[in-house]
Formats: sequence, structure tokens, C-alpha cells
Amino acid sequence: MTQSCVEVKSEWEIVAARQAGRNLAKEIGFGTVDQARIATAISELARNIYLYAQQGTICIERVIGISDNPFQQGIKIIASDQGPGINDIRQVMEDGFTTSGGLGAGLPGVKRLMDDFQIETNVGEGTVITVTKWLR
Repeated sequence: MTQSCVEVKSEWEIVAARQAGRNLAKEIGFGTVDQARIATAISELARNIYLYAQQGTICIERVIGISDNPFQQGIKIIASDQGPGINDIRQVMEDGFTTSGGLGAGLPGVKRLMDDFQIETNVGEGTVITVTKWLR
């Protein structure tokens, strides 16, 4: 599997990560609607890194196969940082919850846009969020 990673330290890298995800999604064969969903999820994850951890990494890779369909293709995004971590995962997964004054679509929105969603966080150590979208 080839993986491309974008270091997120400024708003420009949010755009770069979003574009890298859209390009790979198109290459895999996702339609324009799913390309937009993937780009939006990446944008939200990268923005969270920028806002809360100041820096981190968005890695994007093509994935193949799940148990019931070993030939199915998809895209996996791994957002990681060494920021403050998340105190209350349940709270940040509530619709409308925001600490940045935004719309609060945040992580619940990312979860809705993608097929698989995993979050690992340790307060004071950082957060890793892994999301996958499967080609239908």
C-alpha cells in the first residue's frame, strides 16, 4: 500500500491534504459526491489538528478488501497529532458540540460522511482518528 502524508501546520496544508484525498478518491473511482464527502472529512480532521494540536499529520492510502468482499477498494485517512488529547469523547461526538465556535458538525459529521470511524486519544499525549470510505 502506498501512503501519502501531509504535515498540517497551517491552513495551506489543510487545503493540500484535502486535495490529496480528492485526487486519490478520484483515482480509485469514487464519484464526485463521494469525492466531496472524503474531501470534507479530511478538511474537518485537518482543521481540528490545526486548531487544537497546532500540528499533526494526515495520511491517506488506498485500501483493498474487507471480510465479505476481499476485492473491494476504499480510501483510509489517518489523522494524528501529539496535541492535548480529548477529555470527553462522548461529548465531542454529540451533534452541535463545539469548542471552537464553529457549527459543531465536527467529528460526528466526519463519522456520518465515512463508513468506518475509530478514535484513540490520550489526554496530554495526542489523538489518532482513522476513517475509511468504501467504494460501492
